[in-house]
Amino acid sequence: MHIAIVGAGLSGLTCARQLQSKGHAVVIYEKSQAVSGRMSTRQNELGGFDHGAQYFTVSSPAFKKATTQWSKAGWIAPWEPRLAVLDHGKTSAPSAAARRKPRWVAQPGMRSLGVHLAEGLDVRTGQLVRTITREGDQWQLAVQCDSVPVDATAGPFDAVMIAVPADQAIALLAAEPDFAAQADAARLAPCWTLMMAFPESLGLPYDAAWVDHSRLGWIAQDATKPGRRPGEHWIAQATADWSIEHLEDDPERAKEKLLKAFHDATGTHVQPVFSAVHRWRYSQALQPLRADCLWQPALQLGACGDWFTAGLDGMGRIENAYLSGMALAERIG
Repeated sequence: MHIAIVGAGLSGLTCARQLQSKGHAVVIYEKSQAVSGRMSTRQNELGGFDHGAQYFTVSSPAFKKATTQWSKAGWIAPWEPRLAVLDHGKTSAPSAAARRKPRWVAQPGMRSLGVHLAEGLDVRTGQLVRTITREGDQWQLAVQCDSVPVDATAGPFDAVMIAVPADQAIALLAAEPDFAAQADAARLAPCWTLMMAFPESLGLPYDAAWVDHSRLGWIAQDATKPGRRPGEHWIAQATADWSIEHLEDDPERAKEKLLKAFHDATGTHVQPVFSAVHRWRYSQALQPLRADCLWQPALQLGACGDWFTAGLDGMGRIENAYLSGMALAERIG
């Protein structure tokens, strides 16, 4: 079969690799200029900043098998940070279960896992799929590219897999109204992320921390992850509630507020030599779908992503994305 996949995040790449291994011809369309989606790393002269997904954990046998292979290939490594919980300047230890949980990161940055998974696949970056249209028994895609003034037509394809955040999937799933409605119910919350580099060590007694009663929900010293360039590089992620309330803030204003929250939480007032913010408009599902994917065999149309529970407790994790992508590929056979 000739199959189009919209989205080159972990779920779309996983689905594509599995389908290609079964002999299908797969083309992936990605609106960004790079693969990996929210497993993202921003690079500058100071090094890399994992400003999207911070790490991942493993609970299912299928994902454990994949991570074992990735580890043997040197794509990922365990991260064993000193963890803490911060609350109004007070520092405490997280639960024993939280401390014991193995955490994995891609190296040298979170985006690199997607780069490895994209090897050998036909990935077309910088191409936004605006609509998909059923013509007879096949699909045509309208694709927008910055270098071309009008939408191009791609296809025909025998099947289309939608592997983008639920909010972006709604319009693309219009041919199956029930699917569009389910994607609409699983809308994703935003997340503002602050990146900081300091001239010297802040001397904090932890490498990562959950933050209570703050604009921030999580902070981490990125350079403590394996394979990273040395330096005092911190990530601070705002809570979903704060990000929703301040979704349309000017970036400089959001940065100012989050810097203050970081200083308040850590008790240090050293000013960074570099700081920047990134707004993830779609970060984590507010109401995940209790399924592993969506698939309509009559239309040869499906969807996958981390907004599916995929048999796990919770959602929005890298494992959810992987299991959902695998499940959709298995539906096709």
